[in-house]
Amino acid sequence: MVEKLTPTHNVAMLMERHSLIQIMQGVGGIEVDFQVYHDWADKLLFLEKGQYIKFLGDDFQIRKIEFPDDILFHNSDVRVLFKHLIQLGYIHFPDCVDCERYLNSTVFSAHFPQIIDISTQQWFWQNPFKAKPEEYHIIFDVKDLIDTNFRNTLSASDWSDLLNSYPGFDALALMKNKVGLSVSKMFKKKKLLEGKKEIAFTDKQVQEVAYDLGFDDPAYFNRSFKAETGQSPTDFRAGFNFPRTDHFLRDLYALLEEHHQAQHQIAFYAEQMHLSVKTLSRKVQKNLQISLGQLIRQRLITSAKGLLTQGETVKSVAYQLGFEEPHHFSAFFKLMVGDTPTSYKEKMSK
Repeated sequence: MVEKLTPTHNVAMLMERHSLIQIMQGVGGIEVDFQVYHDWADKLLFLEKGQYIKFLGDDFQIRKIEFPDDILFHNSDVRVLFKHLIQLGYIHFPDCVDCERYLNSTVFSAHFPQIIDISTQQWFWQNPFKAKPEEYHIIFDVKDLIDTNFRNTLSASDWSDLLNSYPGFDALALMKNKVGLSVSKMFKKKKLLEGKKEIAFTDKQVQEVAYDLGFDDPAYFNRSFKAETGQSPTDFRAGFNFPRTDHFLRDLYALLEEHHQAQHQIAFYAEQMHLSVKTLSRKVQKNLQISLGQLIRQRLITSAKGLLTQGETVKSVAYQLGFEEPHHFSAFFKLMVGDTPTSYKEKMSK
């Protein structure tokens, strides 16, 4: 989706999809993930899902482009745009003639893959870390590991074990030399950043945020948070200007609608919702008075009934709904409905 808009002054825009932001005009700073930038002119900003941008001055006009998920990360190079390690993921617009051509195209929606590819090439050409291609892959492999494990507690020896698979490279030293931060420091910054987002954008209790981030002691999380930000989590939340409309159920139902035929495991939905399995299960039970497993099974049965009523064979329905064997589906259907799929189909056809 491509749209031009005038953002509300000093109100965070939370990215619901990976997006490109082009600032057409405006005066003042912008804030992204709690850092303020003033050197945004002539840059295309790439923000991943879950990041936010806030415009601190007046008269900003922007172009926002949301990328369809199916064209992202079709190769490992693309991640540099959305997993930048220190500053924004961006490229210099004046240096990229092809970017300007695609952005000004009247049929831009046809060029989503091209703008990603051209921007990726431009980012590597800029070479901001002054690294070799093989070193870049290690740098972003490490970033992927941090993004995957930030809710855990990892020691220095844990990181050594995770990063010992690069023959001829000392990954820990490479990160320090090229990025300017140790892996442990980056890990700590990531954990704090996600904690700040949880406090700013959700109505979770501070204790719940602490546990979700791998802290055994919420009091220690509070002390660490205040030491880094100068505010307690509660005060930080009160001072952050964001309308806390809870989209939890909307997002969960959208995921179920899109993925229930292929994904039956709770862990998948927890990962997509950026929650632990325990937290997601608790929130579903609290809001819907049923378990997430029950919700998934109910959605499967609804789809099964619809497909059977349309005349699909039992075998076809079973495979469409992700069952390895038709008899597994039949047993599941009878347990849930009290009737076999064949019998149900016959009754509905009368």
